[in-house]
Amino acid sequence: MGSQYGGLDQAGCGFMRSDLRRCLVTGAGGFIGSHLVETLCEEGLEVRALLRYTSASRRGCLEDVDNAYRSQIEVVYGDVRDPDQMRSVVEGCDTVFHLAALIGIPYSYVSPRQNLETNAIGTLNMLEAARLAGVGRFVHTSSSEVYGSAQYAPIDEAHPLVGQSPYSASKIAADQMTVSYARSFGLPAVIVRPFNTFGPRQSMRAVIPTIIAQALWSDRIRLGSLHTTRDLTFVRDTAAGMIAAATADGVEGETFNLGCGREISIGDLAHLIRELAGSDLPIDHEETRVRPAASEVDRLCSNPSKARAAIGWQPQHSLRDGLAATIEWIRAQGAPDLIEEFVV
Repeated sequence: MGSQYGGLDQAGCGFMRSDLRRCLVTGAGGFIGSHLVETLCEEGLEVRALLRYTSASRRGCLEDVDNAYRSQIEVVYGDVRDPDQMRSVVEGCDTVFHLAALIGIPYSYVSPRQNLETNAIGTLNMLEAARLAGVGRFVHTSSSEVYGSAQYAPIDEAHPLVGQSPYSASKIAADQMTVSYARSFGLPAVIVRPFNTFGPRQSMRAVIPTIIAQALWSDRIRLGSLHTTRDLTFVRDTAAGMIAAATADGVEGETFNLGCGREISIGDLAHLIRELAGSDLPIDHEETRVRPAASEVDRLCSNPSKARAAIGWQPQHSLRDGLAATIEWIRAQGAPDLIEEFVV
């Protein structure tokens, strides 16, 4: 990956479908989407990158993609809520990676309807466009949030789906619509469920960037719930898992967890980040940063054995190495504004 990722090796994809030539990535300007675009370009593929239209025509995290790949990327602007436009966007692509979504869980409490329209109806529009275009593979990006708090751990793909927030409910709806298109119309669709992905380019309001920024530039580390556990995967591994799901044979209609199978509490994570950042700041619990009690997901730990067996994927980067690379990247960006207002 070069110095941009602290010298870490990229997670190779291993093999490609013979008909995989031109890919559409929705949500390409996002954190994971930009890394997926970059990885596809490294594999020599052409990418159509769908970004949400704004008057400023911002490219988001695509701005950080290596300039060497710009000629392989066709940028288009639009909105997955527009079914007519999505049909033209999919045309000419053999594979669709659908990542576009509203992902802010706190915001989903404020605007449940917008979450449903973007995440569920937007997915329906992409599925129908892919069906009409006859794509070779549709990879839908789910979320570990659809499981809610673990009823058993590690969590496998048979775990019940529980909508503990409007966000998770909207993603469950999108997942079920994807399954229905695979079963009803024979669409070669696959669902991937990343657990907690982290790495360079992630929003500073996500838990790991929040802790890192406070460790580097604040007077203390302020967090909400410290007991909750998460299964953390470096972003390059998540991107490789998505490509593995797109290229494996005989997995249509299947769902795959993309996680490491190890959990760490937010409190222990903060201590580890503080150590790697060379900080000794105090770690404070603040009630104002705690999710509503019935909405909090207390435990997330994946069982990734199905992905390992069926698509040949497993993470290549350790938590410590991934965190060190992320700390290096955030340090290089400089101190953000309003660190004390970050909410976790």
